[in-house]
Amino acid sequence: MPTAIVRFKELIQDSQDYGSDDEHMVSRVFFDLQVGDKKYPGAYANLEQTVGATASDAIDVSAPAGYAGPFDHQKFRAEVEKYFRSLVGVSGSSFTLSPGAKGVRIRNCRHRKDISVSFEVA
Repeated sequence: MPTAIVRFKELIQDSQDYGSDDEHMVSRVFFDLQVGDKKYPGAYANLEQTVGATASDAIDVSAPAGYAGPFDHQKFRAEVEKYFRSLVGVSGSSFTLSPGAKGVRIRNCRHRKDISVSFEVA
């Protein structure tokens, strides 16, 4: 099985440019992706949350834009969510929210943090 390496670079939180509206907050995470020996620099995925969701509610994560090969979306989604929450949320390094916080919106905020993760793909 090939290994995927995701090198997270930055997150833009809750941007109307990516589809945020009164019902959904859409953020975008930017990263470099490598699957096996093929590299996909400048990749991104969208994260979507319902407006009014708590800081610990699930986040929908899109597939990496521009990549259509073998992948484990469940593991990818978990790593993207972990990256997001490392920046924003209950234990966020950029913004910390209490576990039951609701209705907090911080729009168009850019967070930069380099983190690399890897996982096997099917």
